[in-house]
Amino acid sequence: MCFSGRLNNALRSLSENSPKYLIDTDWLIDLLKGVELVRQKLQEFSHDGLSISIISLAGIYVGIYDSKTQDKQQQSLDAFLTPNLVVLGIDADICKVFARQRKVLRKSGLLIDDFDLLIAATAICYDLVILTNNIRHFKRVENLKIISL
Repeated sequence: MCFSGRLNNALRSLSENSPKYLIDTDWLIDLLKGVELVRQKLQEFSHDGLSISIISLAGIYVGIYDSKTQDKQQQSLDAFLTPNLVVLGIDADICKVFARQRKVLRKSGLLIDDFDLLIAATAICYDLVILTNNIRHFKRVENLKIISL
């Protein structure tokens, strides 16, 4: 597990409230679209702690700014971004995991998008289970725990 940097220290201080799950961008999009199964699963998993990557948050903002219903989408996101949700940044440890995993994937000819790999590296570094339906890409990443619908 990786524990360095300001955000990691803040997470470590949460102790028993430390998240167990990292929500991938696709689940966040589905949640904002009102997909009931995703909402139910997140409610179920929320008792063990939820987090998102800053990379996913950036992707969601891109979608909001491209949306014709920006205000509605922003309100939905604001309702989701509660103090109980941990937003994890990128630090040197995550970058190292990213680089090692990228080397393995490149050598095997199975590269995935760098944003997806940064999200995966975050999950690995914090020992989190990633909640995603993007199995095709994420199953290529070594040591990544995945739950999908």
